Amino acid sequence: MFLKSRILPLCLAAATLAIASPSMARDADSAFFDSVAGVWKGPGEIVAGKYKGTKFVCNLVGDPARGNASGITMDGSCRVGVFNQKMSAVISRKGKSYTGRFLDGSAGKGLDIVSGKVAGDRAVMGINRKTLNGAMIARLHDPETMNVTISVKVGDQMVPVIGVTLKRSLANIKTGALR
Repeated sequence: MFLKSRILPLCLAAATLAIASPSMARDADSAFFDSVAGVWKGPGEIVAGKYKGTKFVCNLVGDPARGNASGITMDGSCRVGVFNQKMSAVISRKGKSYTGRFLDGSAGKGLDIVSGKVAGDRAVMGINRKTLNGAMIARLHDPETMNVTISVKVGDQMVPVIGVTLKRSLANIKTGALR
């Protein structure tokens, strides 16, 4: 027979395990990716390099990884004048870091995601294409605004080359019928 003094600690231990269980609660990385899921639109600019000053507008849709996985899939396009460029990214947790690709990865015309870390309202992903190394930083300025900066390594310095400010689209708002 259990004593009352032993039942309370056992119940607290069981409750703690249930809360901490991955099947019951998602971790902070998954919470970040859940918070950036949805429809995003906004302007960007190439701020360095051959095409410096080129402005564009992006429309993206993000879907978080399913189940207990951590990551996101983003699809959409960016427009420069009358030209549209398909955009896509897949980011997946692998151990304590991240892997994935932009477009078709470095084997095609895109970039590989070779590392990553999520901390609070910010995700930093290491990117690579042959001899090009850099980082993509996505930061939630507030629940409705996300800033994305892509920087490349030049010598010992990281140089920002692309900046985008995305706003949550009204298409994200769900409505219901009035009765």
